[in-house]
Amino acid sequence: MPRHRISGINWLAHYNELIRFWTRKTGSRGDVEDATHDVITKLLESNVSTISSPRSYLHSSIRNRLTDSYRQNKILDLVPIHDLPEDSHPLQPNDPVTHTCTMQLLTALKEALQELPLKCRQVFIWHRLEGYSQTEIAEKLDISVNMVEKYMIRATRHLRDRLQDHIPD
Repeated sequence: MPRHRISGINWLAHYNELIRFWTRKTGSRGDVEDATHDVITKLLESNVSTISSPRSYLHSSIRNRLTDSYRQNKILDLVPIHDLPEDSHPLQPNDPVTHTCTMQLLTALKEALQELPLKCRQVFIWHRLEGYSQTEIAEKLDISVNMVEKYMIRATRHLRDRLQDHIPD
């Protein structure tokens, strides 16, 4: 298998393809450019002299960097609804319209969850609704933490797509 020396020419030959491909995947050119810059800078600063497939190496490294960035940025400040001031509650419990909308959303959520494969559904429910960590879920199902993450991404995307009509504008 031929090995390629990492140089400005090798990574530069793949730069536009990397940016286009990962921008299509993520929808964020800025994040892709940052990740690509980080990966290439790290690569050029390291003492790596040869890589058997620079293109594959760059794609994998950028994917990993984007995943790490996503994990760091997905931390949200969640506030329990009972800690919100009374006038900030999005739903009024005695309102019939609110009740109907809530029931429709609940039905749609149940249907969307049922469409997921069993393990994917279990992972989502255990993590999001029951509060298990990804490590605990991986141990319970005898799968890798990486697989738990993939199931979470799949379930989240599916639910987002299926429940789109229930999201207020």
